[in-house]
Amino acid sequence: MMADTDPDAELASDGGSDPAPKTDGRGETELARLTQWLRQRPNSIELWELVVTDERLVWCFVGESYRSMLLRADMGHRDRALVDDSRLEELLGLDEANFAVPLENLESIQLTEGTRFRRARLEIEWDDQAGTRYGGSMTLVSTSDADLQRERVAALADEPRLEGVAVAVESPRWSLF
Repeated sequence: MMADTDPDAELASDGGSDPAPKTDGRGETELARLTQWLRQRPNSIELWELVVTDERLVWCFVGESYRSMLLRADMGHRDRALVDDSRLEELLGLDEANFAVPLENLESIQLTEGTRFRRARLEIEWDDQAGTRYGGSMTLVSTSDADLQRERVAALADEPRLEGVAVAVESPRWSLF
């Protein structure tokens, strides 16, 4: 007599509900995604996504919006989705502005939480041996629809691969403002 098998039961028994960390073909493992960040420039706003792996910090440029109301466009959503759907080894090739910083070159990652009137700020410094156009540091601010990323950054402080990196999460001095 044949036993009935439930396809849902088979799926549940093969690994549970926790997804495995994303890896690429070289064995690189994703540690965190820092999403919905922007860099304010004099005439524009650059949109960025960051992916921290066990080997590097990948900076993904996802668009630019100009401050002029005539030129303003929301360009980030399509490219943010593209970064989210891409494999780790594809990230650098998505845009010519994308670059990576090896973890051993990172010096600090500091998140200052946002308040009611101020957006969160993420400051990253690295030893710029590769000569990136950003000179070894960048300050980003969160977009208006960014989620809280305190736990993601705080978890990086416990990551063994980042033991030489000063990782900090700070609350603003005046929490009401």
